[in-house]
Amino acid sequence: MEYLAAPAAPTQGSILCCHCGVPIPPNPANMCVGCLRARVDITEGIPKQLSVSFCKQCERYLQPPGTWIQCALESRELLALCLKKIKASLSKVRLIDAGFIWTEPHSKRLKLKLTVQKEVINGAVLQQVFVVEYLIQSQMCEDCHRIEAKDFWKAVVQVRQKTLHKKTFYYLEQLILKHRLHQNTLRIKEIHDGLDFYYSSKQHAQKMVDFLQCTVPSRSKSSQRLTSHDVHSNVYNYKSTFSVEIVPVCKDNVVCLSPKLAQSLGNMSQICVCIRVTSTVHLIDPSTLQIAEIDGNTYWRHPFNSLFNPKQLEEFIVMDINRVQEKKKPAGAGARSNKHTLAEAWVKKTSELNTDHQYFCCTHLGHILNPGDLVLGFDLANCNLNDEFVNKMSPHNIPDVVLIKKSYDRARRQHRRNWKLKELERDREGMDTDDERQYQDFLEDLEEDEAIRKNVNIYRNVDVPVESDTDDDGAPRISLAEMLEDLHISEDATGGEGANMMTE
Repeated sequence: MEYLAAPAAPTQGSILCCHCGVPIPPNPANMCVGCLRARVDITEGIPKQLSVSFCKQCERYLQPPGTWIQCALESRELLALCLKKIKASLSKVRLIDAGFIWTEPHSKRLKLKLTVQKEVINGAVLQQVFVVEYLIQSQMCEDCHRIEAKDFWKAVVQVRQKTLHKKTFYYLEQLILKHRLHQNTLRIKEIHDGLDFYYSSKQHAQKMVDFLQCTVPSRSKSSQRLTSHDVHSNVYNYKSTFSVEIVPVCKDNVVCLSPKLAQSLGNMSQICVCIRVTSTVHLIDPSTLQIAEIDGNTYWRHPFNSLFNPKQLEEFIVMDINRVQEKKKPAGAGARSNKHTLAEAWVKKTSELNTDHQYFCCTHLGHILNPGDLVLGFDLANCNLNDEFVNKMSPHNIPDVVLIKKSYDRARRQHRRNWKLKELERDREGMDTDDERQYQDFLEDLEEDEAIRKNVNIYRNVDVPVESDTDDDGAPRISLAEMLEDLHISEDATGGEGANMMTE
């Protein structure tokens, strides 16, 4: 018996490179990888240095031909933007991989590491890795250029309120800051009766109008004016104007409702006090504690005005006060306030202390008033009221005095106030003493009303030390838990603004 030998295993032969003579496995080019790379460059025609335009004002990159997009460093969006610049050159090769090489953020350089493949001599496929460097060039976009000009605008929102006090505007300013509605404005101008907001597009102005109608009771109307047009392309350019009128009622105003409106609100008294203005006007009847909310549409159907201006507030001293038990609700009466206490008080003007004349009134401040306290109010008995609804009322239904709020030492409150608010950057002619007094009134309202305080960003003032509660005189204060830390990003993380990078 004969044994057959196993067949020999197939072995791949080697050939010599046609240029350097090194033994290599057979390939269609008959050349080694080194010789092939030395004689064939598959990245030929692909630019190794390019530039991208960057706007420092809005931090956007230019995507040709005229689109500016927001991209973070080493993001997918920025990678796509860079690859589009060499898209035509990459059409002859196959892109395998692309990624960023880390560079200093302030170096004004972007580096991309690309891996490409291409079929070369006799069907051989060659893969190569190379780096493309992008130089970041500063260029101002059209939107920022218009903002810097400060005279170009396509839409303006004119906000007006026909009152002598600016409490509603101060509250509206804080709402705009909290919701960042001021970022798209080209310019904010302060005038006597309100504010003007200028925008580069009508859509941004319409967004501001919608925000105002949701936050304060108001009404608006719009108009537009043709500035230019192209008869060949049928393009028209307009300047739009939006007029927003806020109801002329502020916090702590005494108003007189029409008989029809008072009856529709639950037969409440016509003489009411405005305790708050948010998206609606909040009223309270000081004689019954009945409350009501009036929105903008209801107000414009049944308008009413303030009977006094803030300068007519007089200071009274409480001689005697008696809390009144809750009265039985009449039929059809509206809701009553749970945060106030009804009381009957005898008060005397501080300017008439040498006389025996006293005033009797019902007040909603029974929870904070005690005999000997100072309180601010309006004197209806010794004034001439020019109001159509008051003139038709019976004198027996008009109170002698309407108390508004308890009086505290303003200088001491201002000295110990350890918080602050931010303000809008706007063009103003100058703040007089009356504006400063009104602003202090608004700050005191924030301390006294928690409901308004929830909608405002309050920042801690580190320059004012925190006082102990032992020397408290009873004035309302804002707790530290309600304050935010004011963050100032003024220094670079490398040690200072414009400083060299720290190496140790």
